[in-house]
Amino acid sequence: MDQDAQVDVIVLGAGPAGENVAGRCADAGLAVTVVERELVGGECSYWGCIPSKTLIRPGEVLAAARRVPGAAAAVTGALDAAAVFARRDRLVGGFSDDSQVPWLTDKGVTLVRGTGRLTGRPRQVEVTAADGDRRVLTASRAVVVATGSRATVPPIPGLADAEPWDNRSATAARSVPRRLVVLGGGAVGAELAQAFRRLGSAEVTLVEGSPRLLAREEEFAGEQVRAAFEADGIAVRLGTRAVEVRRSRPGPEAPRGPVTVTLAGVAGTQAGAAGSDSAGGTVVADEILVAVGRTPATGDLGLAGVGLSPGRFIEVDDRFLAVGVSGGWLYAVGDVCGRALLTHMGKYQARIVADVITGRRDAAGEPARDVADNVAIPRVTFTDPQVSAVGLTERAAREAGLAVRAVSVATGGVAGASVRGEGITGTSKIVVDESRRVLVGATFTGPDTQEMVHAATVAIVGAVPVERLWHAVPSFPTVSEVWLRLLEEYGF
Repeated sequence: MDQDAQVDVIVLGAGPAGENVAGRCADAGLAVTVVERELVGGECSYWGCIPSKTLIRPGEVLAAARRVPGAAAAVTGALDAAAVFARRDRLVGGFSDDSQVPWLTDKGVTLVRGTGRLTGRPRQVEVTAADGDRRVLTASRAVVVATGSRATVPPIPGLADAEPWDNRSATAARSVPRRLVVLGGGAVGAELAQAFRRLGSAEVTLVEGSPRLLAREEEFAGEQVRAAFEADGIAVRLGTRAVEVRRSRPGPEAPRGPVTVTLAGVAGTQAGAAGSDSAGGTVVADEILVAVGRTPATGDLGLAGVGLSPGRFIEVDDRFLAVGVSGGWLYAVGDVCGRALLTHMGKYQARIVADVITGRRDAAGEPARDVADNVAIPRVTFTDPQVSAVGLTERAAREAGLAVRAVSVATGGVAGASVRGEGITGTSKIVVDESRRVLVGATFTGPDTQEMVHAATVAIVGAVPVERLWHAVPSFPTVSEVWLRLLEEYGF
């Protein structure tokens, strides 16, 4: 074991959250060491946001062209899946972090390759390298856990033995399966189901246990995505769960052997498939993708030694200090703290933690604190139609005890949408807290709505009164004119 090495801050995990903590602390003059056992850049860069959106984009572009008379006639033939995969490989750097490491080292951050584990002593981490070599690091100020999460594999009989795809397998795929079953109708499952259907999968079946897709969003969002999926030829099985999975021996059409998934209805839901009254039966596919949730990557971090539960999310306070660890030295950001499993929120949390550790203060001289993590979480599901939302749904706002009023208009009902193509649909909705006359939530569905959600985020974070929003004039002809229509519907 190497001699103890001392630094100011140790960061476990070099994903987006860990990188931002490290970089911001280093910019403030602290000595920072980052411990990473895989690739600098983390899940998002290699197996999440970047590759998945790269796989989604070609089908999205073709769908947009087909909505425009004149352009539609030029769309012929099928997508070139090999070219799509090649571009994916370029954008993930060939699954090498050579291009990302300099971002850390240029700031003076020390990168240590290996698996970090808390020793049980305050601010101390033991790192085990791939060759078994071990060293101990001690931080003078803080240790930050930013190890992210991994795909959850539910205990369905036969599923683990069938070697299912998770988000990593799917986004790193080298070929398009002819038949694909997707378990999970959240953002990951929905995005990849449509991506592979448009890349060339002849049969795609999406299985979701709840009564609708994207269950945490406004109800109309899941309904509109389902309708679009069925128009794309995707079989959507709602109120349904997999109860058994079996992979058979390989054959000429299925080199890994076909997968048979046995389905059953979920009690208390209106179950069924498109065009079917039954939630049961079996589905045969070449690959099965599991996208039913995420598990925090905290099982082997030595959390028990500091009084925390391994394998669980790390509870944090409003400064992202780990609750239950004395001494105020252990922080957690990103997926591991369980607040908002989104890359941009992890980076936001990282900036707060770095400011807390370095003693940075805001313009008013106050210490940095979490002010929006549970108030205005922006999120986009990159399906077609896209679902772009921030803050609370109407139901969540009412369940929180707020007296709200919600208004909706058609996203395609403005001139800007007509210019973009034919048959553009979708819904735009705002949720207003009537007691304060400010927005607490907004949802936009339709093509390219991702660029509309930030205006709503600013309105919510800034607590802008709706009377002032009325004077934020949208340009013409843009789809953003739905803001004018929403406020008119509200009563202005």
